[in-house]
Amino acid sequence: MEKVINCFNRQPGAAVRLLCFPWAGGGSIHYARWGNLLHSSIEVYSIKLPGREARVKEHFFGSMQEVVDEVVSALLPALQEKPFALFGHSFGAMTCCAVAEHLKRVHNIEPVHMFLSGVSAPYSETRLQAPKKSRLSDEDFLHWMKVAGGTPSEILADPEIVKLFLPVLKADLHIVENFKISRPDHPFLSCPVSCFDGTEDSPHDLEAWRDITSGEFNIQMLPGSHFYLKNKPNEKVLLDYITKHLETAEMDYL
Repeated sequence: MEKVINCFNRQPGAAVRLLCFPWAGGGSIHYARWGNLLHSSIEVYSIKLPGREARVKEHFFGSMQEVVDEVVSALLPALQEKPFALFGHSFGAMTCCAVAEHLKRVHNIEPVHMFLSGVSAPYSETRLQAPKKSRLSDEDFLHWMKVAGGTPSEILADPEIVKLFLPVLKADLHIVENFKISRPDHPFLSCPVSCFDGTEDSPHDLEAWRDITSGEFNIQMLPGSHFYLKNKPNEKVLLDYITKHLETAEMDYL
């Protein structure tokens, strides 16, 4: 399990675990920090994927199924042990969906809450018609990254650093662009689903996520572009929201 998660603050007595999935090309540290910011009743597991950080020498995955298989294989005992929630931004939100669908279908367990950010539902027309960014030339890809924001300009200006992170970023985008899931005829979850997005980001079909659950569904917009969640005031809003809803989930579970 240690190979797959980064946990800054172990909380054996926590009532619920929050699994956080990285955005495309992202590492685990941003979310692992949340373990020091959230209440001790919430233990944060930040997912580490191959091709980055301590796993930089490992070949990155080529399909969503590979991601799901590793995460579920490593974390299933922990997920069966106590209530858990999922958070993901962009590529991470797609990964949340894939993991949640697999857990429900194969193991008949589901999160107490899903927090999804910065991306259309995988079966929505908005997503299906979107251009495939993994096919862009490196020059056009870097231009898109500058427009999207979230990556320091000094990193994008350093060819050696770009050479290191561009392949894994494109690999993650290839995974999500080829991730296929049909619009559910019936919701496969019953837990609440909360969606977030930046007001200045490209429009996403967040409403389509409603189809995955029969439970409560909410959308909240926060100021900023694609990486709005890196803004400290927005991060506080997110963490306060997560805390409030997971504390409520704890009471319901008990």
